[in-house]
Amino acid sequence: MCRWTPTVAHLYPEPALGTITTAAFVGRVLPLPSAASLCLACFTLLLVTAGTATGACPPGLGHEPLQVLASGINCSWTLERHTRSYNHLEGDVRLRRLYSANKFFLCIDKTGKVDGTRRKNYADSLMEIRSVSVGVVAIKSVSTGLYLAMSKKGTLFGSVKYNPSCKFKERIEENGYNTYASLRWKHGGRQMFVSLNGRGKPRRGHKARRRHPSTHFLPMLPS
Repeated sequence: MCRWTPTVAHLYPEPALGTITTAAFVGRVLPLPSAASLCLACFTLLLVTAGTATGACPPGLGHEPLQVLASGINCSWTLERHTRSYNHLEGDVRLRRLYSANKFFLCIDKTGKVDGTRRKNYADSLMEIRSVSVGVVAIKSVSTGLYLAMSKKGTLFGSVKYNPSCKFKERIEENGYNTYASLRWKHGGRQMFVSLNGRGKPRRGHKARRRHPSTHFLPMLPS
């Protein structure tokens, strides 16, 4: 603790209340903060940054420490774990050509027939892949406007109207290819997959397995 004694106080008399000016403090040495003041400031800062064990940040504030500190709100961001939202995936649309591991492009003609072609720029093979929910897509031919659908028996066909049979679970496999399994239909508890055999013909969904090359498709950007 230091004791302060104004050495030139006689040169600067105390001003009246309401008339304090900058000149009134010329020549004065400002007092150092006391130990108690420093402790109080540190304790206050600790409370602001640490928060409480059960506290939660208000909506819209976020959980960034600097953001919380700047706002002066006492909350905890370290003990909470929030589930990430994937709502932005819904409605996502991609234009792709589905190229199978058997070297065929999946296509849907105007009659609703599903087939495979080796022609890279074939109009009926350009697909609009739309995310309808997380991990679930609808596949639509751009040229014909028909949706890829699977029947209860595992037969692929082009549907004029979008319905539950047009929903497929999209999954990226270990080899980098995608598989598409019917969301609505199963066969004996097994998933049924979109598949093109070695001749480019669609296979029944219940005859295909996830590991078969015929079920693996690479979504390629249109050229």
